[in-house]
Amino acid sequence: MTPTRISLFAAFLMLVSCAYLRPQHISTAKLSEAEIEEIRENGVFPDLRIKSYTKFVEQRAMHIKSLTGRPKSAQRVLQLDSGLQDLTALMDELGSNLDQYSDRHADLRKSLKELSEASSRWVKILRSLPGESGFDVSRKEAIESGEELADQASRLLKEQTEYFATHKEEKGQERGDPALEAKPQ
Repeated sequence: MTPTRISLFAAFLMLVSCAYLRPQHISTAKLSEAEIEEIRENGVFPDLRIKSYTKFVEQRAMHIKSLTGRPKSAQRVLQLDSGLQDLTALMDELGSNLDQYSDRHADLRKSLKELSEASSRWVKILRSLPGESGFDVSRKEAIESGEELADQASRLLKEQTEYFATHKEEKGQERGDPALEAKPQ
């Protein structure tokens, strides 16, 4: 082989190996226009925003549960896989919102109580879903995401209960995004 061919061959091998090493695709939740608008409107009201996300995840979990009673088919497997991926992305997005709001000490106790109860229900739905090769990976990822969200909600609820017990003057404060709340001069 000539040096040029060796270089081309090495470049080809490197290109092929990079295709296998690329990071996993991070999916985003598929929200309807109405859902996007509701999230935007509640952007400065953390408690309402968390309640909206909880409602959207609940709807998707119920949709997944409704698919389990259908006869096994390729279409059902595709719908379950897609639904599970969307559910996982939405739960991850909700977890990110919790991280942001907890750093600001926004009073989320009402929505966290609801989220904590709901997330346990979602995990039960996901665990009761029979594993099938077409959506088993998505199911496992959704269960992990649901468990993380349930743990996060429980932990934050405990932290906030303790925080607001010692900072009574701050109870009920929304503390949304400071950039959105800034008044123009």
